[in-house]
Amino acid sequence: MHLPVLQKEVLWHLQPKPNENFIDCTIGNGGHSSAILEKTGPRGKILGIDRDPKQIENCKLKIGNLKTRAILVCDNFACLQEIVKKNRFKPVHGILFDLGMSSWHLSESGRGFSFQKKEPLDMRYNSASQLTAEKIVNYWSKIELEKILKEYGQEKKAGKIAQKIIEARQVKPIKTTAQLRQIVSQARTAPQRTFQALRIAVNDELNNIKKALPQAQDVLKPGGRLVVISFHSLEDRIVKDFFKQPGHGGGDGLKILTKKPVTPDLKEIRVNPRARSAKLRACQKV
Repeated sequence: MHLPVLQKEVLWHLQPKPNENFIDCTIGNGGHSSAILEKTGPRGKILGIDRDPKQIENCKLKIGNLKTRAILVCDNFACLQEIVKKNRFKPVHGILFDLGMSSWHLSESGRGFSFQKKEPLDMRYNSASQLTAEKIVNYWSKIELEKILKEYGQEKKAGKIAQKIIEARQVKPIKTTAQLRQIVSQARTAPQRTFQALRIAVNDELNNIKKALPQAQDVLKPGGRLVVISFHSLEDRIVKDFFKQPGHGGGDGLKILTKKPVTPDLKEIRVNPRARSAKLRACQKV
């Protein structure tokens, strides 16, 4: 079951009111959006965006009788302004980014996001993209592999893992998560960071966030709120810098609402262990 992370805190910081319009840039199964729609009746709308067409289908089932007020778009949130313009969606009172990978991707997608399963090394959110994790591990150079493992995975043994990947693919192609997990174990380290690095590289996640945040500020109406939930330090640093740097947010045009990131309480973590690394930051357009 998918549990929306920090749902009470999202509603508190977005402050949705009747007949207001919100954008959920990572709508997933629609958990956060359903809660927002309940607060914005009778005429408030949600523009829900997701890169994965399957997630859009899942969301339609979740939102159910509220779907007449939801516009669902399969696209990359890096194209936010274009999506808003195309759907003539205004005014925008608030925008949410939940940057976490959905539990559906780990447990049901079959695309190799989880190192605990034996699945093809795909890791694409949208199968229309050309780059896969399989292509990276089989064709990228040792230098390129080491770079993404170090930068995106913050993996201390990046060089050793890259070398083990090169050696393994010379024997036979690396096609499954089980093969990759075994290769990483030879470097005497856990596979989480390697899988994270590959997923970020395949989907260009960090660059997409950097592209989307200034667009979010532009499309918000004055007084509108922006809420971002991140799940690792690389994402959180991008959000923090955007909120604070002059010319890129807080310095001109954004009032920071969270002096420190908001994190889940122990009760939520017990119910949903995947929430433990979540950090919420919020700001308001002035």
